[in-house]
Amino acid sequence: MDVKLEVVVVPVTDVDRAKQFYKGLGWREDADIVAGDDFRIVQITPPGSGCSISFGTGITRMVPGSQEGLLLVTEDIEATRAQLVEHGVAVSEVFHGAAGRFHPDEPGVRLPGRDPAGGSYSSHAVFSDPDGNGWVLQEVTQRLPGR
Repeated sequence: MDVKLEVVVVPVTDVDRAKQFYKGLGWREDADIVAGDDFRIVQITPPGSGCSISFGTGITRMVPGSQEGLLLVTEDIEATRAQLVEHGVAVSEVFHGAAGRFHPDEPGVRLPGRDPAGGSYSSHAVFSDPDGNGWVLQEVTQRLPGR
């Protein structure tokens, strides 16, 4: 069976603020559907991604800001980080050796800079949206087998 992850819900407090933030990153707005006062869904897609994010009113019971570890893959973490900074996003410095710990309050063992060996999946940076939903940039230059 062939299935694909299509959309991830991101819980937010202010739909318009979130929409402005994500569109400000250069992400594409796919939909903004309102059905009365109790339902609105916005779908936004990062450039080159096959998966979108959705947020809105009446679409989730998750607490705004509770989504963590949303992973964005890039072939050039330094360039992607620089673009985010240009868009006004507070992005951490690039680090490696995090042993899978990306939450800003639990940094684990973060060594500064890109992975010295240039290992794919080894260099990261983190940022949050205005509600505190946590995003991780991960540099992937060579995919694991089967990807």
